[in-house]
Amino acid sequence: MSRHRSLVLFVAAAVLFGTSFVGIKAAIDVVPPVLFAAFRVDVAAIVLLSLVFVRGGYWRPRSRADVFGILASGAFVLGANNVLLFLGQQHATTGAAAVMYSLMPVVSPVFAVLLLDDERISALDAVGILLGLVGVVVIVGPESVLGGGNVGQALVVGSALSVAFGTVLLDRVGPDIGTLPLTAWAMAVAAVGIHVASLGLGESPAQVAWSPTVVAAILYVGMPATAAAYPVYFALLAEAGPVRGNLVAYAMPIVATITGWAFLGESISAATVLGFGVIVTGFVFVQRESVAKVVGTATKRPAEAE
Repeated sequence: MSRHRSLVLFVAAAVLFGTSFVGIKAAIDVVPPVLFAAFRVDVAAIVLLSLVFVRGGYWRPRSRADVFGILASGAFVLGANNVLLFLGQQHATTGAAAVMYSLMPVVSPVFAVLLLDDERISALDAVGILLGLVGVVVIVGPESVLGGGNVGQALVVGSALSVAFGTVLLDRVGPDIGTLPLTAWAMAVAAVGIHVASLGLGESPAQVAWSPTVVAAILYVGMPATAAAYPVYFALLAEAGPVRGNLVAYAMPIVATITGWAFLGESISAATVLGFGVIVTGFVFVQRESVAKVVGTATKRPAEAE
């Protein structure tokens, strides 16, 4: 059941986060970038804090581990991540940003080996992780990954590093509070920090060219792509761990490319299709046990399944 749950969480996180790149791109030219990031977490913080308050139970941090977990998530997984991502998407296409973000699974094992006592990477895991990286490079071409000191892509790489470090740090801290209240409090912490950064950059709501499209983009990236996406993502990390959980970043370019084609008119090339295949192959290498379990269950006869 746990493996099936991990797969469902993986797909949900990939869809929710993958579509967020299109939502950001739709309004990034008319909303100051860091302020846009602040609006994103503002909406999510209000929704999630209201939800956990109504639900009650263990929704307030009770231990040092809870507090440190909330601070680690707020500072790195949400705060620095969103500031760098939104700044980067001013200068990078939807697909390129999603691809650079998918460096997360490559650096997560490095942080895990450094910070977690029991984390090891097998040869097959390493092959799968590298195949995933090759796949995303194939999608946008080597020149887009290496090319020319692109500031936007470099900022998105910084965003990916922040998430990778933050998720591994969260795993090391091991908070007892549930993923939903942890996410809600982390959103509130991140909102304060991002607004401070926005003010420091001289941004103001008066600079926003308000329109129905801008409002829709803010609501989308704030609710489905944040308020729903991050609890799913943290639940995935709790189920699969930071190394395998962060492999969701390999699926994000697939979703981002398809939605970019559907809503922004971006094309899907043969290289993109080939890259998707390589990404899937890498995923199968790393999640070979889970895939074998799912395939085995699906191919059983009804009597055997019982």
